[in-house]
This record gives sequence, structure tokens and C-alpha cells, in this order.
Amino acid sequence: MIVIRSFIFNLGLWLFTIPFTLIGLLTFPLPPQKRYQFLSRWAHCMLWWLKVSCGLSFEVKGRENIPNTPSLILCKHQSAWETLALQLIFPPQVWVMKRTLLMIPFFGWALALTSPIAINRSAGREALKQLVTQGKDRLAKKFWVVIFPEGTRTAPGTRGKYHIGGAWLATHTQTQVVPVAHNAGEFWQKNSMLKRPGMIQVSIGRPIPSAGLKPEALNQQVEDWIEAEMQALSA
Repeated sequence: MIVIRSFIFNLGLWLFTIPFTLIGLLTFPLPPQKRYQFLSRWAHCMLWWLKVSCGLSFEVKGRENIPNTPSLILCKHQSAWETLALQLIFPPQVWVMKRTLLMIPFFGWALALTSPIAINRSAGREALKQLVTQGKDRLAKKFWVVIFPEGTRTAPGTRGKYHIGGAWLATHTQTQVVPVAHNAGEFWQKNSMLKRPGMIQVSIGRPIPSAGLKPEALNQQVEDWIEAEMQALSA
């Protein structure tokens, strides 16, 4: 049954995504915030379809910790699910991602319209400069910035290296960080077609001020909170 329901979800995803993207391309002349308002409806629809087709929904703890001003979201990365759900949970946002994702047909085209911070990860120090320059621009436009500090999806119970980029951007723009933990990987695993029914738990931590902190110290605080919360969610 899980296989059938997962197939139905994926079929619906592609049948909806292709025409939605083609319509979304028409939003190009609109201001960035207006484009986002339309394009983010895709994520809202997919989360609804996921609940209907696969019986997979979510609940959030810590909504009161979401600030009123644009901030950085540093989130655990376990599946594709959180790239959808963060759009429903938080205000308008952009994501830090590798530039090559924009080349994916349909999906990448839509991503390009959301004003992402697309960087060349192999550029080293230059990539950090790109991150700060584009990050300042997006924050000034009232966007939140989403970063997955591990850089790639990790399996439940594992921990990737927390890269410095998110903390670097926070300290260089004097922006607070909102840490986010979740257990989506227990239901929607990396590189798996299967979506298991259940209730994903999302936990939002208190904002961490970046003022007066070095990037390494801030990065460690974020990692400590997220990984401790992951243990609590798994328990």
C-alpha cells in the first residue's frame, strides 16, 4: 500500500509541477515578493497532496520563537520534505543552494524565479563573499534566508559536518539565527520514492543573536541545539 500511495503522490507531483512551472514563468515581470507569493503555492499544494495521498502530515513546536523581522533559518536536512514545509511555516524566504540546481528542467526554472542565493560551492572564500553580498540584498528585500548547514541530506541518527556559511552570513550581516530540527527523514528518506504515513515533528528554537560572536562560535551553538533536539525527537 505504501508503494502504491507513494506512486500516486509522485505522479500527481509531476502532473501538477510541469503546468504550474510554465504558468509561473509568466510571473517574471513581477517584484520578487509577488513572485514568491505565487510560486510558494506549489509547496502548499504539494503538502496538501502529500497528506491526502500518503497520509503524511506534520506538527510544529515553538512557533512562538519565530521573530517578527527577517532572520536566518538554519535547518536540519534529511529529505526533500523540509524544502516544502519551511515555506508554509515561515514568512517569505529564499534558499542558499548550489548553482547547478537552477539547471534542472522545470524545477530549476521555478527556483530561479524565487530569488535564490545560488553560489559556486567549489569557489572557497569567493563563495562566502557571494553569500554575504547576495544575503544582504535578500534581507534588505525583507526575505528570510534558509540554509541547510550540513549542505546535503543526512540519514536519521547521523550528523553531517556543519559548514560555516550560515554562521558567516549571520555574523557579517548582524542577523539572528533561528535553528530548526525535525524528523522528516524517518518518513521521507533520502533518494527514496516511498513516503510513509505519520506525523512529522518540527521544532523551532529560540533565535540566537549573532552580535559579538565569531562565526565558529555561532555555528557551534546552532549545531549543539539542533543535534540535542534531534535526539529528543528521535526518543
